[in-house]
Amino acid sequence: MSENLVEQINISGATTIGVVCKDGVILASEKRVSYGYMVMSKAGRKVFKISPTIALACAGLISDMQTLSREAAAYANLFKMEYNRPISVKASAKLISNLLFQRGLRPLLTDTLVGGVDDEGPSLYVLDAVGSLLQDTFIAIGSGAEMAIGVLEAQYEDKMSFKDARELVLKAMTSSIRRDVMSGEGIDLMLISAEGISEETLPPK
Repeated sequence: MSENLVEQINISGATTIGVVCKDGVILASEKRVSYGYMVMSKAGRKVFKISPTIALACAGLISDMQTLSREAAAYANLFKMEYNRPISVKASAKLISNLLFQRGLRPLLTDTLVGGVDDEGPSLYVLDAVGSLLQDTFIAIGSGAEMAIGVLEAQYEDKMSFKDARELVLKAMTSSIRRDVMSGEGIDLMLISAEGISEETLPPK
């Protein structure tokens, strides 16, 4: 992805985190919506449910996040209707990759995490604005990613419990909020398991 696109995404600010644990995936993002040095809103939402066991979380322009999440949810519903089975996490990630890539020279200015649980277990993917797709077990994106990834790198363990993974995500997010002026105003969490998605919103400290 070009440096110009990275700058355009980061100008909006965000810290968004994804972690794979033993029984599912946790996606989290803070709620501040900024543009350059201006705080536009303290109640932004950057995590979105696209199927009963799959969600996405973004860093970038709020309008582009909303556009992408609506399209992804619509295609997930169409897949369920056509094939009479839920779309897999990998297929969702590839679908979103195609949606991003087909924008060509007018990309959606957002980095995106896709996480969920299917018959193959929990999985997590990261995509840039032009649809490049990578799988990992923990990821941080956005203007506060540098602070968050240091915490995740040092303390993440395979097969973590939901409780331990949630504590790690909150610790990484708190570290980022304290150091990144574009992040703050509370945290939205999505805890995704085979049973479904539970959501939490934590107020700012």
